[in-house]
Amino acid sequence: MNREPKKELSPSEWKVMNIVWDLKSCAARDVYRITKEKYGWSPNTTKTYLFRLVEKGHLSTTQIGNSYLYQPTDSVVESLQESGESLMKKAPKGTEISLLFHMIQKGKLSKSDMDELEALLDDFKKHEKRG
Repeated sequence: MNREPKKELSPSEWKVMNIVWDLKSCAARDVYRITKEKYGWSPNTTKTYLFRLVEKGHLSTTQIGNSYLYQPTDSVVESLQESGESLMKKAPKGTEISLLFHMIQKGKLSKSDMDELEALLDDFKKHEKRG
């Protein structure tokens, strides 16, 4: 399914999104509590990030009384894939392989992960030859 990419997340927005992904659905007060514990943020700082994430389309809200319930609009994998696509578009021609290899190295993949990656690449190559 092709869809319009969302605006990119800032490092602080990724922090908030990770909290919401972990909780799956949460009230603003839950996010305020966690960002205060983890990062020392005030509720107003967190509220600003939640607002931006809704505006960018990364979070949806449901109003319950005078509070809001936040849910991610995409899975963490979908968001990472979108971010990765954006990064690949920024890579100058000829640097893609180096970038991908760097990401593999930094990913600290297990033997099993490497085997799965190799199988995915093999499958991709087979389908590319047919297409």
